[in-house]
Amino acid sequence: MEKIEKFFKLKENNTDVKTEIIAGITTFFTMAYIIFVNPDILSQTGMDFNSVMIATCISATIGTLLIGLMSNYPFAQAPGMGLNAFFTFSVVFGLGYTWQQALAAVFISGIVFLLITISGIRQTVVEAIPLSLKNAISAGIGFFIAFVGFNNAGIIHVNQGPIIDIINATDKLDKGAMIGAVNNAGSQVLEFGNFADPAVLLAVIGLVITGILMVKQVKGALFIGILATTIIGIPMGVTNLDVDFSMKSITLKETFMKMDFAGLVSGKGGVLNSIISVVTVVLSFFIVDMFDTMGTLIGTANKAGFLDKDGNLPRGNKAMLADAIATCAGAVLGTSTVTTFVESSAGVSEGGRTGLTSVVVSILFLLAIFLAPVAGIIPGAATAPALIIVGVLMMSSLKNINFDDFEEALPAFVTMVLMPYSYSIANGIAAGFIFYAIVKLVKGKAKEVHPVMYIFVGLFILRYLLLTLFM
Repeated sequence: MEKIEKFFKLKENNTDVKTEIIAGITTFFTMAYIIFVNPDILSQTGMDFNSVMIATCISATIGTLLIGLMSNYPFAQAPGMGLNAFFTFSVVFGLGYTWQQALAAVFISGIVFLLITISGIRQTVVEAIPLSLKNAISAGIGFFIAFVGFNNAGIIHVNQGPIIDIINATDKLDKGAMIGAVNNAGSQVLEFGNFADPAVLLAVIGLVITGILMVKQVKGALFIGILATTIIGIPMGVTNLDVDFSMKSITLKETFMKMDFAGLVSGKGGVLNSIISVVTVVLSFFIVDMFDTMGTLIGTANKAGFLDKDGNLPRGNKAMLADAIATCAGAVLGTSTVTTFVESSAGVSEGGRTGLTSVVVSILFLLAIFLAPVAGIIPGAATAPALIIVGVLMMSSLKNINFDDFEEALPAFVTMVLMPYSYSIANGIAAGFIFYAIVKLVKGKAKEVHPVMYIFVGLFILRYLLLTLFM
């Protein structure tokens, strides 16, 4: 215990072993859904479900353990939502690459992350972001987390992809009771929840219970809320206790070291088209992961009080290095890009302040390889209320944004709203960067914008142009 205290500096960070363990368990249960959701999405490309599940658990273990030991921050990592959808629907289905070639692209992007992290460029990027946008990123992630929570709860239903197609909505309000939006293909995009559904009702009950515990300032409120909701879900038929402990079919052999580099660079349509496609894919993986990770780190760190007086994250480069290594490892194992999870905020809200929280999460992911069915007992209706509450907690950074100054308000606003509206942290950051640069340029304050900001504004614009032209 003394060695643990000394290594993680628990007293210095005003925490203890018990608090860190509770925080780690809370974070794990709020993101444990990825163990099943990630293979469900990636297996649509032809990848073996069980192999992807194991790859998901091991890559999450590696990334989370590294970030805890290297940076001493309570963050957790796993294959990211949105990134796995991009892998499946854009790269494989859209561009026609095989999943083996897509894994090769993920690995290359991981190497790029690794190189620019070691060079210190990633930390420079974080420090180049103005404080107003950092606060907007934090609040935007709060909206995003709450949005995910409401959707997981079934209180609302949305098409969870990289883009939520609201522009093509054609459906009308249904007598003021049901709100729906239907795209041109006729598939459901946005709808208000059916409260006759036991799972939706359970989520509402869980939200009430967790809210009461928070108001009463009960220690471990989120975790207790998850457990209580899970128990209540048993007689309601939502919590599934039918656990199959058979692990005979679990193997990594179907996805381990299956990257196809030769196929990636020898695509159809000529050399030029092949090069453009590969660059587009790698650039997209690179930008989305870099800014998803950066946004999550800033938002979660801001909530935990880790940022310095200039709004920068000490040891942030080490946290990003862990992310880069985990992405490379994930590609080797057989999964899409590994990134820092916004659900890390759940553990931070429970008092997690050191890497010990991350170590606990990593151990649980490792155990999930053998006890995945047990993790599956916790229904989404039980973890969704925790995400909604965390979203509330992350709204505090709004008070640091001067909305009376439109020059500051506009970039901050588009940053926040586009995260949930486009179901992408990276899209929100991109919009914030672009509008911040435009506002400063037209105000004659171009010199106030860090040169790194201009570089990434250009990269964001280039990415969207390439996606428009070639995807």
